[in-house]
Amino acid sequence: MFSLLGFIILGIVAGYLGRLIMPGEQKMGFLATTGLGMVGSVVGGLLGSLIFEGDLDLSPAGFIGAIIGVLIVLFVLERTGKVGGD
Repeated sequence: MFSLLGFIILGIVAGYLGRLIMPGEQKMGFLATTGLGMVGSVVGGLLGSLIFEGDLDLSPAGFIGAIIGVLIVLFVLERTGKVGGD
């Protein structure tokens, strides 16, 4: 069972690392970065379960999957103009 505290900590770390990896400046605060990491973890978990298990399982991903999910979410947000440095 994945604990809520672990999910939040994963969100914080994955959110900040994803923002460091993604080029450009994303103007986000602590809570937005944490939320980004948590959403990215779920996106990474969905993609991982589709690729490796074939199920559409809504679950948080591991660390690498969370960072990949954060990068995907950041890419979409930047392309839609929801986040950016300008």
